[in-house]
Amino acid sequence: MTTQTSKRAHNRLPTEVTSFVGRRHEVAEAKRMLSQSRIVTFTGPGGVGKTRLALRIAADVRRAFPDGVWLVELAALDDPGMLCRTVAEALEIRNQSSRPCFDVLADHLRDRQALLVLDNCEHLLPECAVLVETLARATSDLRVLVTSQQALGVAGEQTLAVPAMSLPDMDGVVLPLETLTQLDAVRLFAERASAVVPGFTVTEANHETVERICRRLDGIPLALELAAVRLRALSLDQLLDRLDDRFRLLTAGSRAVLPRHRTLRALIDWSYSLCTEQERLLWARVSVFAGSLDLEAAEEVCSGDGIAREDVLNLVIGLVDKSILIPDEQNPAMRYRILDTIRQYGRERLEEIGQEEALRRRHRDYYRDLAAEADRLLFGPDQVAWFTRLQHEHANLRTALEHCFGQGETRTGLEMATDLIYHWTTGYYLGEGRGWLEKGLAAESEPNLTRARALWCASWLAIIQTEIAAAEDMLAEARAIGERLELSQVLAYVALFSGMTAMCRDMPAEAIALYEEGVRRAHEIGDPVAEALARNRLTLVRSVVGDSDAAIAEGERCIALCDAYGEQWHRAYALMALGVEYWRRGDAASAAELAKESLRFNRSLDDMLGAGLNIEVLSWIAAGQEQYERAGRLCGVLGTIWESLGTTLSSYGYLMPYQEESEDRTRRGLGETGYRAAVRRGARLAYEEGVAYALEEAPEEERVERPADTSPLTPRETEIAQLVAQGMSNKEIAATLVIAQRTAEGHIEHILSKLGFNSRAQIAVWVRERDHAAGERADKGERGTGGP
Repeated sequence: MTTQTSKRAHNRLPTEVTSFVGRRHEVAEAKRMLSQSRIVTFTGPGGVGKTRLALRIAADVRRAFPDGVWLVELAALDDPGMLCRTVAEALEIRNQSSRPCFDVLADHLRDRQALLVLDNCEHLLPECAVLVETLARATSDLRVLVTSQQALGVAGEQTLAVPAMSLPDMDGVVLPLETLTQLDAVRLFAERASAVVPGFTVTEANHETVERICRRLDGIPLALELAAVRLRALSLDQLLDRLDDRFRLLTAGSRAVLPRHRTLRALIDWSYSLCTEQERLLWARVSVFAGSLDLEAAEEVCSGDGIAREDVLNLVIGLVDKSILIPDEQNPAMRYRILDTIRQYGRERLEEIGQEEALRRRHRDYYRDLAAEADRLLFGPDQVAWFTRLQHEHANLRTALEHCFGQGETRTGLEMATDLIYHWTTGYYLGEGRGWLEKGLAAESEPNLTRARALWCASWLAIIQTEIAAAEDMLAEARAIGERLELSQVLAYVALFSGMTAMCRDMPAEAIALYEEGVRRAHEIGDPVAEALARNRLTLVRSVVGDSDAAIAEGERCIALCDAYGEQWHRAYALMALGVEYWRRGDAASAAELAKESLRFNRSLDDMLGAGLNIEVLSWIAAGQEQYERAGRLCGVLGTIWESLGTTLSSYGYLMPYQEESEDRTRRGLGETGYRAAVRRGARLAYEEGVAYALEEAPEEERVERPADTSPLTPRETEIAQLVAQGMSNKEIAATLVIAQRTAEGHIEHILSKLGFNSRAQIAVWVRERDHAAGERADKGERGTGGP
């Protein structure tokens, strides 16, 4: 088995909701380019189908990239400074270190066989060029597929100009029906038309009109799709008449071939003219959203001044029917996307009617209020829903913050960044969150509650990034403000985070005193969040210093507090802390139960740091019970997690001795070769699979102890050997894996050398024998579980 199956979760591509039509030449050419070049750029005007082609190529070649195929959507990104972080987020790298994003990204991809799809780069061209060239130099097997209206212009780049689905020039002669229906433009139009008019087909009676429509639209895919939607209300002849009228007006009667961007603009103009006045207004107003939006946001931001709130739903339905808004049904609550070409058109209209600034303020106000509401409600039963919602809204939250700081409303921006503290700590955005907080702190120097809150929030992020001196400086200033203004809440959080810095300085006695101060102050003012955080940390430090009874009592108090509010996230960390202490007391069964319960919740929240801590405890338990193969694999899983976070154990570094002792025990139990093999097997698991393995949810055959793989081949060589056994030629192997034929030949030479063979037939026999032996082992295992 190759590593591909274990990496399938890394293929983060959206599901195709409509059929992919044609493009056989472009697909073949793109695959050829990817096999020869590490950077391939699709160029062409908006609406020509670059993104759809890139997604199809990525889906087709995903088997060739065992370390993942990743889509990075850049259309909604306006700030070039966020490019690297956006790519890291798409790759699920949660950099919790203070290292430069470029370094973390390059290290993560350095030895990986992965495909990165950067979509819609034209507005960030210089920055994308630097990023791609930097990654290309830092890695050996990374491939990058770019879509842009213009090439990046970097070394080694191959470009493919994506053409429209044009029809052949027949000098006015109508194509026969059989020929016409084989053309991509006609097939696309017919398929999209049949979706809105069930039973629609191209026939002898209508094929001449269909051909003229496709020619009139220059075969531009987006134009064809927008036009097909009109068949809900128009006949084919009416559709053609209106296209002719509009384009004739634009070209003053010229019969010259229309520039494609003008053709598309004309069709969007026409789509706009077919909307009602209120639909046009809503189209313009939703253009202020980034990424996507939900109905509540549309009602709040876009209603008023010509649109009644109760009418927004029907107007949204109208824009969905007209293919202006695209419903995204993958989320529990329906969200709506808007294509970048359509969004830009709406922004122009919004500017024309003089509402752009007002709508941007309303957008900012809505997301400012959303952040404040999340801050109030995150400690409670709806926690997972809120964390998920903030992740979906991240692009809009970022846009709102950009508006605040761009318009000089720095206090509002600082308050909003502070309210989003748990969004920064639990997601992919820790570095970005710290950046917003520091930007606001640099601009707002008045010693007030806003600044004090921002200081302790920024100090927490600095602690997670193990920048302890910076955190101590911020906490000292926050304490001074809190004491001067008698801000009890500020002093509670300062005590809490000062306890964390004390533990990072290996001063447990001072940390205990500070945590106890934090508990007392938080309890006095009725702040359950600060109290839960302080009790969690107090549980761990009591455990570390050997005060077992006090540690368990503190952990149980924390759980009781969380249960009173229906809170789960802090409770999960309390379970982890109790698990550590029960493990130290020798109660492995209770420790494992607590760690697994905590891990299940952290998985649902997608909290990778929390999951890593849970898996650490489970690895220690496995080593202590002499389950060395399991402990080794868990070490491999943890290696992937800590690499993704850019840090090991983060602010829980004082637990490192337990980790080191466990690893040493496992290494002695398996031997160095066996230990490395077990770690490799764990490292090959995708994150979701690693969590499932830690929870012992994997199939039984994945959980039994097995000897280390004695194959001398690398995973890539094993994969190629399997293809040789299937009878593929070097050329076919190269095409399947999207590599150069010379590369495939080189791999086969290495395989022959390692195995001591001199023919492909011997490789095939070797593969079949190994597969047969693996099958016999599986059969033996199945019979063994059934008794005598």
